[in-house]
Amino acid sequence: MDSSNPNYTTSSAMNGTTATGGDPDGDVTVLNTLIATLLDSVEGYQKSAEDLDNEQYRRMFLDRARERQSVVARLQAAVGQLGGKPEDDSSTMGSIHRAFVDLKAAVMGRDDKAIINEVERGEDYLKEKFETAMNNADLSAIASQAVNEAWGSVREGHDQMSALKHGLGG
Repeated sequence: MDSSNPNYTTSSAMNGTTATGGDPDGDVTVLNTLIATLLDSVEGYQKSAEDLDNEQYRRMFLDRARERQSVVARLQAAVGQLGGKPEDDSSTMGSIHRAFVDLKAAVMGRDDKAIINEVERGEDYLKEKFETAMNNADLSAIASQAVNEAWGSVREGHDQMSALKHGLGG
């Protein structure tokens, strides 16, 4: 990490004023944590799409996976702009969670409603991660802008899965 990176120390804030950041390593850590969690989401949507019976849900999940991959690319670009090495792998906790879900499905069965309930739980987790990052006053303008731009996709995905779950009586 190059803390002398001019992209880090000064950037245009949304209101047109100049803003400076604090810790570039901290920014990269926050963004890379979000990237790993988003990669978990991409993998979760792809795996869930394979298991769904309903073709409409399958397409919806694959579309959401593609959208999340796009958000990952934008956050990775922000990490690069900050002089860091972007995360390109999902989290260990995400892998453990997927293994647990597979085990639970093998024992209890897995229908579309159960899959949607599990995905919605993942959306809740992702939403919490982003809310924490958005409330981080130590982020630079570059990192904060990247998080806020990504938030739109996260909020939309969360709301879509929540509505789907509640529409199924979940």
